[in-house]
Amino acid sequence: MAMFCARVYSGLMGCRTATRALSLRSLPGVTLAQIDKEVAKLLELKAHLGGDDGRPQFVLKTAKGTRDYNPKQMAIREKVFTTIISCFKRHGAGCVSLLLMFLITISKATFNHCLLIIFFFQMTFYQLHTVRVRVKVPFARYLAMNKITNIKRYHIAKVYRRDNPAMTRGRYREFYQCDFDIAGQYDAMIPDAECLKIVHEILSELDIGDFRIKVNDRRILDGMFAVCGVPDDKFRTICSTVDKLDKLPWEDVKKEMVQEKGLSEDVADQIGVYVGMQGGMDLAERLLQDQKMCQSKQACAGLTDIKLLFSYLQLFQATDKVVFDLSLARGLDYYTGIIYEAVLSQTGVAPVATESSNGALTEECVTVGSVAGGGRYDGLVGMFDPKARKVPCVGVSIGIERIFSIMEQKAEASAEKVRTTEVQVMVAAAQKNLLEERLRLITELWNAGIKAELMYKRNPKLLSQLQHCEETGIPLVAILGEQELKNGVVKLRDVATRDEVDVSRAELIAEIKRRTSE
Repeated sequence: MAMFCARVYSGLMGCRTATRALSLRSLPGVTLAQIDKEVAKLLELKAHLGGDDGRPQFVLKTAKGTRDYNPKQMAIREKVFTTIISCFKRHGAGCVSLLLMFLITISKATFNHCLLIIFFFQMTFYQLHTVRVRVKVPFARYLAMNKITNIKRYHIAKVYRRDNPAMTRGRYREFYQCDFDIAGQYDAMIPDAECLKIVHEILSELDIGDFRIKVNDRRILDGMFAVCGVPDDKFRTICSTVDKLDKLPWEDVKKEMVQEKGLSEDVADQIGVYVGMQGGMDLAERLLQDQKMCQSKQACAGLTDIKLLFSYLQLFQATDKVVFDLSLARGLDYYTGIIYEAVLSQTGVAPVATESSNGALTEECVTVGSVAGGGRYDGLVGMFDPKARKVPCVGVSIGIERIFSIMEQKAEASAEKVRTTEVQVMVAAAQKNLLEERLRLITELWNAGIKAELMYKRNPKLLSQLQHCEETGIPLVAILGEQELKNGVVKLRDVATRDEVDVSRAELIAEIKRRTSE
């Protein structure tokens, strides 16, 4: 059938004679109904590709689950990136750049339970490749491949996922992930506490609203499932169900456990008692005295570490936003210990362009939930190491797209203009025929490291040049005129106050730097 379709397509694009049609009908095993159906499809395809005049016809829209960003939006994103990178560097991390593509066997080893999120690439020397779907996995591959056992790094890069996008919740197929990770053998909970401190610092500095950082431990979850009577082979599937408690009420979660996962109602009720608990160090102490939880050594180990974690967070002055929440599960299998997730206390919304069923772009509100998450993944590096050597790791990922949704909303609601460039001064002319002088002056400014621009006209009107500065937020204007050239000065205008002062050509650069540094 593939060869048949190719022949039909070739016929549609080129020869349409009756002889060609008859030759198609003579293909063995092909009925007239099949021919008519395939021809209709290909005619529709041709209509999309171009008309009879040979001009291509394009569908002007972005791919599903992606979006473009205009200069104003990019200015907001760059501000967010600057805040995050500054925090990462403040905590001593170096940047590591990882490959976009890697072997599909690596993805299958780590995402065997959710292969739908993987994008497949073509065969290259008989090896199938995929693009990044998580930064943690290629980072673990990098450590194992280079035999690195100790590193503190950050990485900000695009990642991809194949599952259905939810743009109204800030969930895209192409998006940025901001990762901070600490790898190495260290005393318990010290690097873990620093990761939580980093989340606390970034969300506080970005000022996107009140937030909570929920903390739990996979050992506590597994111990809780064991003492409640969950069979060993159902730990992970029940864990994924508990992970839905931030979106569904307990009644619906319990229904899924009992009716879909085959758990007894008594066991589900016991789980319900524990996953409803929240607190701090006091809750960890109380659970250490719980008769059931005491039966699990791994649960006790996790609770002991939670107590230690909160003691360090007190010293970091970060306990005001952190809560020990037994309902936090996080679905990825590679987590081995502490897990955490930052959520906004109040849902943030921001308008985004989405595609309706008829192809038109409409604006909907963005619902933002989790904005950061992470945990300890001590076994991931050992999966790739030829000798199965383990390198303990803990890290956090910042959800840049969801944070950006909040920042974009705040910018839209605010009357303050968002500057899309960093131009410090506009080189303008007050009279005609001064293009050469403007070019000489702007070259001096560029050579001195000053961000400057001019209008691309030989004789622009002064009013147009001043209006451009007001619209784009350029703070200064260096105005040249015949009299200024005779006197060896430049008229420097403050756009906000409209004050003007003559500055000698020799002192102009120093004066611009002084004013723009204030």
